[in-house]
Amino acid sequence: MKNKRKFFRNAIILCSGGVDSVTTAYYVKKRLNYKDLIVLFFDYGQKSIKEEKKCSKVCSRKISAKFVEMKLPELKDISNSLINKQGNIKKVKRKELKDTKKESLKWYVPYRNAIFLVYALAMAEALYMKKKNKYDIFVGFKSEGRGGYPDTSQGFLNSIKNLTKYSEAGNYNVKAPLMNKDKSDLIVLGKKLGINFGDTFSCYIGKNKHCGYCLACRLRQESFYWANIRDPTKYGRKMKDFRLAK
Repeated sequence: MKNKRKFFRNAIILCSGGVDSVTTAYYVKKRLNYKDLIVLFFDYGQKSIKEEKKCSKVCSRKISAKFVEMKLPELKDISNSLINKQGNIKKVKRKELKDTKKESLKWYVPYRNAIFLVYALAMAEALYMKKKNKYDIFVGFKSEGRGGYPDTSQGFLNSIKNLTKYSEAGNYNVKAPLMNKDKSDLIVLGKKLGINFGDTFSCYIGKNKHCGYCLACRLRQESFYWANIRDPTKYGRKMKDFRLAK
């Protein structure tokens, strides 16, 4: 008897409105052919909540997904990250992008992705118990290099997958299909998928537009450069070493 592989067509996609998560969402829709989609967005008191939410909503509309927002105000209260707190923001130079570990620590929200994924698993569990529909869960993790956060690593993802065994339905699939690609690869892929990158938001602190100088903005700028795709982003400030693809 041949083994029949069971295909899941329902997906919960964690989406912040940034390049990584939006590209993942389009990939799930257009390449993996999932049909019933939920875009899950978290409000945890981040400074860039307005633009992130707007871009996540645009993404959900473009891929015909249901938009769901969860509020986690307590995360802001316990976080020391500059994503949540006031403090001096370093204007990152391009040469400093070779090793971003030290700067990344200023922006790290402890166990943020673990918290998000547990909420996503709770949603998947509730939907299964109500409708007997199983949802795969997708995150936009990518290759981070030396400056990566501990809760975006393959080891972290494996630990979350192990956690899914302890559920009513058992063994939900938690996937990061673009884990082995860097941000420039995602931009190339996103262009092929038809993404308007003007509808994505990466800045850690921008309330109306990208600041242009924080770590996230500088990594975004460099990724467009190396992807050789023109950056459509409106920046509040462009550093002297800003490079624009031709």
